[in-house]
Amino acid sequence: MNIQEAKTEICNTLRAYLAKDENGYYTYPLIRQRPLLLIGPPGIGKTAIMEQAAAECGVGLVAYTITHHTRQSAIGLPEIVKRNYGGKGMMVTDYTMSEIVASVYDCMENTGRKEGILFIDEINCVSETLAPAMLALLQNKTFGSHKIPEGWILVAAGNPPEYNKSVREFDIVTLDRVRKLTIEPDCDIWLKYAGQQKVHQAIISYLSVKKNNFYAVENTVDGKFFVTARGWEDLSRLLQSYEKLGIGISEELVEEFLQKEETARDFAGFYQLYTKYGEDYEIPSILSGNLSRENLALKEKMAADGAFEERFAVVNLILGALREKAEEYGQADHQLEVLYEMLLHLRTQVRKNAEEEKLGISLLEEFVQEQENSLQIKVKMELISVREQKYQETAIRRLREYILTAKKEHVRSAENGFKRISKCFEKEAVCREDMIQKLQGELQNAFSFIKESFGENQEMLLFVTGITADKSMTSFIAGNGCPAYFEHSEMLLYNKEENELRKACLEAVHERLQEESRDRV
Repeated sequence: MNIQEAKTEICNTLRAYLAKDENGYYTYPLIRQRPLLLIGPPGIGKTAIMEQAAAECGVGLVAYTITHHTRQSAIGLPEIVKRNYGGKGMMVTDYTMSEIVASVYDCMENTGRKEGILFIDEINCVSETLAPAMLALLQNKTFGSHKIPEGWILVAAGNPPEYNKSVREFDIVTLDRVRKLTIEPDCDIWLKYAGQQKVHQAIISYLSVKKNNFYAVENTVDGKFFVTARGWEDLSRLLQSYEKLGIGISEELVEEFLQKEETARDFAGFYQLYTKYGEDYEIPSILSGNLSRENLALKEKMAADGAFEERFAVVNLILGALREKAEEYGQADHQLEVLYEMLLHLRTQVRKNAEEEKLGISLLEEFVQEQENSLQIKVKMELISVREQKYQETAIRRLREYILTAKKEHVRSAENGFKRISKCFEKEAVCREDMIQKLQGELQNAFSFIKESFGENQEMLLFVTGITADKSMTSFIAGNGCPAYFEHSEMLLYNKEENELRKACLEAVHERLQEESRDRV
C-alpha cells in the first residue's frame, strides 16, 4: 500500500480500537488489539503520517526511535524491593518505570488526552539486549513490568533488510501477533501531499514529469546512492529559504539532499531552466495584467511554441504564484475570523458590564489580558496548534493596538472604546475585500493566458487539476467564486468520465478475450 492508504488504515484502527459502548467501556477486546507494524523504505513519511493521524483523530502521540535507547532507559533500572511470599519477607528484583511508558503518562497529564498512539520507530533494528523486550512489547504491550496505559494503541515501524544491515527479522510467532502493513513509495500520492505542504513548485513540476526519479535506494560496488521523499521535502525548504536570501543553487548543493548523482544533476539543470522561465515569462506581470497587449501576445506565442517541458513548467510557475497568493489570502481571512470571534466576546463583556455600570476603558484591557492568559494555558496543555497559536497572538496584539488608538483619542468609556475598535476592524475587512478582488482578477488573467497560449489542451487540464488539488485555492473559489474555473472544470469532469469509460471498455474486451480463449480450450 502507499503512505496515504497506511494513514487511512491507522485512523480507522484508532476509531475501531477506541470505540466505546453506552457505559464508556471499550468495545474492542484488549487481547485482540494487534499492534500495527509499518514496514517500508526509509524517508517515505512513516513518522509524518503518525503526526497527521493523531491530529485528525484528536489523540495524543508519543514517538520514540528505539535505536536511541538502551535497555535501562527502555525497560527501567533494576532495584531491590521487599515482597511477602507465603508469609515470609523476600528481597526481589523489580524495575523502575520505563522512560517510554513514563512519557505516555506525561503526555496524558500535559495534554489532558487519555488516548493516543505510542509510536516506536526502527523497531527491527534494536540491539541484541533489547530484542526480547521489543518482542514482549509487540506481544503484550508491556515494557518490562509496566503496561502501556489503556486507550493507547501501539504502532511500530521499521525498514526492510535490504535497506538496513542492522535489521533483525521477526519470527512467525511475533508476526502472528501484529498487523503488518507493507508500504511502497508512490509519487502521485506524495505530489498531493507536497501541494498541501507548499513544497517548492519546481520540485512538484519536475516530479510530475519525471516520476521515476522520485525514489531510489541503490547499493553498488561504488557505494550507496539514494533519493527519498524526505530528501525532496528538505531540499524544498532550503530552496525557498535560499531564494528569499538571494543565494544561488548549485548542483553540489542539490546533491547534499539527492544523493544520487544522475538525479541531482538532472534536477539542478531543470531548476535552472525553471528559474529562467520564471524571469522570461514575467509571471507576476501576467497575473496582475500589467503587461501591454503586444508584450502579452509575445509571451503567449513563446509559450505556445515551447517544448513540452517548457509548457509544463510555465503552467506550474503560474500555479505556484497563485498558490502563494491564495495561501496569503487564506491566512488573512482566517486571521480576520479569529479577531472577529474575539470582538464578539468583547461586545458581550461590554454589554454585560454596562448593566453593572462598569464602563471604564480598562475593561477592554482586562479582556485582552484574560485572552492572553487563556492562550498561555492552552499552549501549556498543548490544546492548540502552533499555527493557531500565532493567529491568536496576532489577534491579541491587534486588539491592544486598537485600544491604544482609542486611548490616544481620549476615549474613556468601554462602550465608546468598543465603537472605535469596530471602526479599526472595518478597515481590516476592507483590505480583505481588496485581496479578494485582486486574486479573482489574477485567476481570470491566468485562465486567459493559458487558453490563448495552449487552447483547451492538456496544459489547461493540468492547470485546472492543479487548482482543484490545492486547498487554499479551492477554498477561495468556493467562498468567492471564479467563473473561468467553473467553466473549465467541466473539462476535467469530462476527461475523468472519458477515462472511466475507456477503462470499462478495455476491461470488457479483456473479459471477452478470456472467454474466447476458454472456448477454444
